[in-house]
Amino acid sequence: MVIAAAVQLDAVPGDISANLAACERLADQAGRAGAEIIALPEFFTTGVGFLHRLTDAALPPDGPATALLMRIAQRYGALVGGSFLCRDPDGHVRNAYLLADATGVVGRHDKDLPTMWENAFYIGGHDDGVLAAGGLRIGAAVCWELMRTQTVRRLRGRVDLVMAGSGWWSVPSWRPSMLFDRLEQHNTVTARRAAAEFARYVGAPVVHAAHAGNLNCPMPWMPLRYHGHFEGSTLITTADGTVIAERRKEDGEGIVLGEITPGAQHPASTTPTGFWLHRRGALPSAAWHYQRWHGRRFYRRQVAGR
Repeated sequence: MVIAAAVQLDAVPGDISANLAACERLADQAGRAGAEIIALPEFFTTGVGFLHRLTDAALPPDGPATALLMRIAQRYGALVGGSFLCRDPDGHVRNAYLLADATGVVGRHDKDLPTMWENAFYIGGHDDGVLAAGGLRIGAAVCWELMRTQTVRRLRGRVDLVMAGSGWWSVPSWRPSMLFDRLEQHNTVTARRAAAEFARYVGAPVVHAAHAGNLNCPMPWMPLRYHGHFEGSTLITTADGTVIAERRKEDGEGIVLGEITPGAQHPASTTPTGFWLHRRGALPSAAWHYQRWHGRRFYRRQVAGR
């Protein structure tokens, strides 16, 4: 068995220095507690929202975010991973999940499909997300990759451990309030289920880091503003999906620790046949499509090649 830790971050949107300092403080807390595996969330350098300042927030592959991962890994002899907006030499930005151990960076996975307004800030990747480190096969899964059958197909039965991170935002409290409150109740449940049940589909323990805190930003192509929060649900599970440690959104920033046994097992759940692992509904589906169309146009004009 090994001790794993997952970080729940209350990021300052776009403030790279503040967020790196917070991640190092929380990762140090995990390392001092004996963690041999430390997961940081998606967008650990910037947070996420439809914020124009994120167009200038991408870091190079060998920049300060990568240096942080390597420094923590070397300091504690741990396996450390997390994703950030990464501008590659080809001029494109990707949501890159980097994994480091005491020897340096040992693997990278680029999130396959940007989620909704994230299309404004990066493009998707095409790798299988299976990374090798210290004799373990690590599956990297970033936020709504935990929601899709194609992620299960590339990792199922092939990994000893899943390291995941998300920046999952809430449904805003718009009118009619009864409808949007019901959508948010479902969204909260799905945010937790997606991470916890992913282990059952893949057949490996999951260490899932996440964001907490509030978010206020414009809405793409709409006169309304988004006011909401991140769903948290930072957690660690066994290979059968049992949650052994969890930090909810109301618990705020911090870490969770748990003992896990890495190793591929026979998956406990069969993979659904459709595109999604969990039902989303008509309104989330509409938001997925219109924000993807808007975001790709925004990315071409505002971000690519800068």
